[in-house]
Amino acid sequence: MAIDLALRLNTEILSADSRQCYREMNIGVAKPSKEELAKVKHHFIDTHHIADEVSAGMYEKYALDTLEHIFAQHDAAVCVGGTGLYIKALCEGIDEMPPVDPLMKAEVEKMYETQGLLSLQQALQLEDAKFFSTAEQDNPMRLMRALSFVRSHGRSILDYRNQQTKPRDFQIRKFVIDMDRDILYHRINLRVDRMMQQGLLEEVKSLMPYRAYKSLNTVGYSELFHYLDGEWTLPYAVDKIKQHTRNYAKRQITWFKHQGDFQAVKFLKDIIS
Repeated sequence: MAIDLALRLNTEILSADSRQCYREMNIGVAKPSKEELAKVKHHFIDTHHIADEVSAGMYEKYALDTLEHIFAQHDAAVCVGGTGLYIKALCEGIDEMPPVDPLMKAEVEKMYETQGLLSLQQALQLEDAKFFSTAEQDNPMRLMRALSFVRSHGRSILDYRNQQTKPRDFQIRKFVIDMDRDILYHRINLRVDRMMQQGLLEEVKSLMPYRAYKSLNTVGYSELFHYLDGEWTLPYAVDKIKQHTRNYAKRQITWFKHQGDFQAVKFLKDIIS
């Protein structure tokens, strides 16, 4: 849909996906194909090495610089992707945060890896109840960041958020695809099967030397690491990829609904009408 829209508008696409920017991750992040990339110029695809630290604050600067170049040649730009925090950073700006202690961050990540999601939830409920009461409580990345932050600074990450929207010198229209849940889940299951046929397992094997990086602590990769470690069978790992992808899609839907300023659409004509 984004490619068709960009072709209609004679413009370029800015990705807002926090994983498709890594050159080494392809199948598991559903990166656009060579044919799709040839149709429309894309930005923030294959821009970083898997070991690079990429954040919402960094994305905000990259995205604004990219849009400045696009608007010099085109009247519009298309931004597409499912990383809600990146979209929010682009549209509204993001608060400046003091850095997290790397040792504390590693400690929290290790805790999640060895003890699971419940350990994060219990720790954060004790150490930062204010954040926990408003957080996506089944989002491990968000919980790990908040827990690392409060342990590094002794204060909630919420204390540094001023909730002030930064002005942008361009008009923004926001759309979210509204798909029947049963159809969405069916498509997710089919896509995972297609990824496995395309060689996702081989891709994950090739990334074993980098598995400690945060970028690989993501759906489609972490499950197959469990298989390669001998902890899960392959069919079980594939079923878990499908389940976790469905869970992630549900969180995305919830997040966009809570933003309140997205228009739900089903077809391209709903956007260009």
